[in-house]
Parts: sequence; structure tokens; C-alpha cells
Amino acid sequence: MPKKRQYFGTDGIRGLVGQYPITPDFVLKLGWAVGKALARPGAKVLIGKDTRRSGYMFESALEAGLTAAGMDVYLLGPMPTPGVAYLTRTFMAELGVVISASHNPHHDNGIKFFSRHGAKLDDQTEMAIEQYLDREMEVVAPHLIGKVKRLDDGAGRYIEFCKASLPSFQRLSHLKIVIDCANGATYHIAPDVFRELGAEVIAIHSRPDGLNINLDCGSTHPESLRDAVLGFKADIGVALDGDGDRIVMVDHLGHIIDGDQVLYLLAMMGRDKGLLNGGGVVGTLMSNLGLEIALKKAGIAFARSKVGDRHVMEMLREKNWQLGGESSGHIIWLNSTTTGDGIVAALQVLMIMQETGKKLPELLSDLTLYPQTMINIALPAKWSEAQQAQIDTEVKRIEAELEERGRVLVRPSGTEPLVRVMVEGENVKEVAQFANDLAEFVRNIVKK
Repeated sequence: MPKKRQYFGTDGIRGLVGQYPITPDFVLKLGWAVGKALARPGAKVLIGKDTRRSGYMFESALEAGLTAAGMDVYLLGPMPTPGVAYLTRTFMAELGVVISASHNPHHDNGIKFFSRHGAKLDDQTEMAIEQYLDREMEVVAPHLIGKVKRLDDGAGRYIEFCKASLPSFQRLSHLKIVIDCANGATYHIAPDVFRELGAEVIAIHSRPDGLNINLDCGSTHPESLRDAVLGFKADIGVALDGDGDRIVMVDHLGHIIDGDQVLYLLAMMGRDKGLLNGGGVVGTLMSNLGLEIALKKAGIAFARSKVGDRHVMEMLREKNWQLGGESSGHIIWLNSTTTGDGIVAALQVLMIMQETGKKLPELLSDLTLYPQTMINIALPAKWSEAQQAQIDTEVKRIEAELEERGRVLVRPSGTEPLVRVMVEGENVKEVAQFANDLAEFVRNIVKK
């Protein structure tokens, strides 16, 4: 039986700052292990981070570990995750590293990696890194120790990349846009992208202090964005998360537009322009049933991967498709990017509005999302086979009552110590009742 990864989850290594493995000594060893696994002394490694205060500490630890293995390090400072992926490719670096816990609060942090192609590392490479983590750390000879430089123009390069995702003639003039930067890595980038394309921009939550990242703002808390859109009478609002790879939008009426709806808009554009190349769309187990139904009515194939943009990407490669995403707002559009990119996804939606002359409610009129209730339970991610069998039996019972009118899902989070219970169906009250009953059932079973 193949060995399982001990440290890497669905999106790198993540946890509570100060608790193993999110500690300076482990991250130092991790940097060294990465350098040894790649086995290319003198190769370039780019390090970007979001705005968490702990990022300074882990940046220094990674820098020390990588240079001890003989790698040359280029520091980007605050940089969105998709920006690191892009710069890794264009600088022909061996590796890109992001210090971020994405949409989590400031007291969490994590490390994720991109290959020279701007894609997440494969399982084989992650396993090789973990094998070095089990060894004694040995520093290369003094003349082979890596050098460190700061790359000052990374933000400007990424801004130009984002702008270039639109046709050269496309302008966002006459649009008033509210941008919620989540006090994260996009604070000095996203507003400039939209301003330089001609939009009137109101930036909110764009003053990070190291502790306020994702705090009641950004893609996981779009309520303040909705208030700002209505208050400023804006055409649209864009909410990013702490590292800029997620997007949630708000239309001019204050309706919140999630990742499933953004994915639908891009899928319809892709179909009409022939950009899907005959392929379909990848969603996840959490994608709304209404999205699947609407795409099938439009003649667009739909497939579900496991939750996590890593798994979406794997299925896109497997099927040779171009477009995929998650309800949470990770949108992967391989015509433009190699990973989820909130700014680029927002620009594509704005382009659709400009080209059609339609606002979001009209563009989304053929998509009806099913009511969905998700409950997060603070429980261990592992339980016995007997407990799993009891949970499976209860899930099947609820599915039988819903018939073909809904779905039920119980799954451990890949990034947090939570179990997610989701029920989806046509009737709001019925869905909420089933979800609450199932969540209580899971709590009682797992705690036995």
C-alpha cells in the first residue's frame, strides 16, 4: 500500500501558527527539504506571502532553509497566490512558494508550492519532500550556499498580466466597481488593475495591519461589500480572499454571486466563443445541483471532482478541458491562468457584461440555484469504519426522502479541523431541517 502524505493536505501545509508543523523550526527544515528534493543547486525560488504578521517569520525561515540547500531565493513580498504562479513561470524559476492560509484568519498560516510551470506540485514531488523531512539537515558547502534578492517589480508585472487577460481594446470605462481586498495580498494590486482599465474604483478593506486579513471581509464575508455596492450605487462589487485566488461578486441590486454562478457565466461565454474547445466544465462535490442542470440544458458537459482546486485541476488535465471551479470562488480558466485567480475571473465577468450590455441578473436568469445548507462541525477528520457505516446509512436515508430533488454530502475539510455537512434540495425549510438533523447525528456518532 503506497505511503500517505504526512504533512501536505489539499493545498500545501496549513495550520495554527505556533503549533506543529506551522512553527519556524519546521518551516526552516521544510525549505531545506524542498531544496534537496529539487536537487538543483543555484536554481531560482520565488517566495511571496499574504499580509499576516507571521509571514515575516516564516519568510525568514524558508529563506534560511532554501539557501542552506543551495537554492537562490527571490523575495516578492505581499503577492497574490496566482501572481506567484505567474511570476514563477515567467522568471523560469524552479519553484514558487506562497506563505498564506488563504481565506483563514490571521492566526493560521501555511505554505504552498508551485512548479516551474505555475501548477501545484504533484503527489510524487510532495512525497519526495516529505522523505527529506525525515532526514538530518545538512548544509551545502559554504561556496554553494544560495543568495537572496528582493524582486521589486513583481506587483507591476502581475498587474500587466491581469490586464492582458482582456482583449487589448477592452476598457472598463463607465463602470463603478467596489473592490474588497480582504486586507490581504491584493490590497496594492487589485484596485490598480481595474483603475488602469478605466473603471471608477472604490477600494474597501485595503489597509492590512497583519491581523485584520479576512476579518469580517473578503469572499467569505461579502456583507460589507454588498452594503458598499448599494451605498455607492456601484455597477458591481468584487470580493477577493486573503491570497487572491477566490472571488465572490455582488450585483447592482445587492445579490451575492458565488463561484457556481461565476463558473456558469464563464462557461456560457466559453461555449459561445468556442473557447471550451469541445470540452466541458469541472465542478466539485459541493457545486450546486442547479449549476449542473443549467449547464446540461445549455449542452455543456459537467463533471464533479473532489473538493479542492488541486482536484479540479487534476480532472481538467485528465479530460483535457479548460474551465473548472468551486462554489467558494476558485475559478480555473486554463486559457488565461494555471491556478485560481480572483482578479482575472472578475475581469472575464466584466468583459461579458460590457460585450452583452447586460447586467448580472439578466445574464444569470437561466440559472436557478437549489437551496443549500452547509454546517461546519468542529470534529476530528477521522473516525472508525463502523461510525462511517452509520453515517452512510443516515445519508442514504435522507437521499431516499429527497429522491432526485437534492443531494447530501458529509466530508472532512481538507484545510481545517472541521467536518462539513451539506444538504441541497428544492425546499428551503426541508433542506435546513435535514442538514441540522444530520449534523446532530454526525456529532453524536463521532463523539461515541
